Amino acid sequence: MARVRIEIRYRKGVEDPEALTIKKNLKILGFNSVNSISTVRSYEVEFSGDEGDPVQEAHKMAEKLLVNPVIHEYDISIVGE
Repeated sequence: MARVRIEIRYRKGVEDPEALTIKKNLKILGFNSVNSISTVRSYEVEFSGDEGDPVQEAHKMAEKLLVNPVIHEYDISIVGE
């Protein structure tokens, strides 16, 4: 059994609306030293059996469903066997 983590973030130069809202609210709460913030979505997928390469499968999942390639980039890492 393998576990894979898929981390998705906005591409450089693409506005991250959730992070901008969080940054604004942190300033309102007095956290004035925050210079920048970004959001990262993370999915952990557990694969059973030996139905192929889990990293390749995770790439397919990301490209077919999880990521909008125009605005997102992603990383895949193995987190457990």
